[in-house]
Amino acid sequence: MTRFEELGWRDSPMGEISLRRRYDPEVRAEVYEVKLDEDFLMSSLFTVAERELSHLGLARVESAGDLEVIVGGLGLGYTALAALEDPRVRDLTVIEYSEAVIDWHERDLLPDTVGLAADERVHLACADFFAAATSADGFDPERPGRTFDAILLDIDHSPSRVLHSPHAEFYTPAGLRAMAEHLKPAGVFAIWSDDPPEPEFMTVLMEVFTAVKAKRVWFDNPYTGGRSSNTVYTAIRT
Repeated sequence: MTRFEELGWRDSPMGEISLRRRYDPEVRAEVYEVKLDEDFLMSSLFTVAERELSHLGLARVESAGDLEVIVGGLGLGYTALAALEDPRVRDLTVIEYSEAVIDWHERDLLPDTVGLAADERVHLACADFFAAATSADGFDPERPGRTFDAILLDIDHSPSRVLHSPHAEFYTPAGLRAMAEHLKPAGVFAIWSDDPPEPEFMTVLMEVFTAVKAKRVWFDNPYTGGRSSNTVYTAIRT
């Protein structure tokens, strides 16, 4: 079995993004990982919270069906795949900055998410989530001002640890208010974070949304022999 293989890479304004597959003797399995330069972004070993981002976010949407959903960040595809498990989802638009990441999924390089790009409910859009979120036109250039039932975001490490400095402006009351304009009334905003709940960000969310919650999602960590956690924030547009 091949111990290590780089499956794809491409330069971007934020650095070189790459996908690699390696055999991990610790867990006796193949692991798929995404890196930005030398920074690890995601691993197929740790996907519980990425899936829970969709589960927890969509659970707070009250509409009975025909949901229109935005996922910010494609990555390994687990958040998008989990969103499709909800039978109410009719249209899922994934906003991904890197053409390379979209290409990986269109070529089905990731065995857990084979077929995601071909699902008729899914549209993979190569665009800057943060620019679209804070613009007047929003996420659909063909339908400016279109609103959505939920926006699920998994791009930065956390609201206080961003991958690219311009992203920081989004995590302010002004940035979140602009994004909220693209939610339907009572629409849900949910965001993944690698850090524990941050009181400062909770305060910012409560300036813009109602019924704000932060849930720590725990999962087994085979490297430490213990448990680790991520955080999922959810909030509702008034």
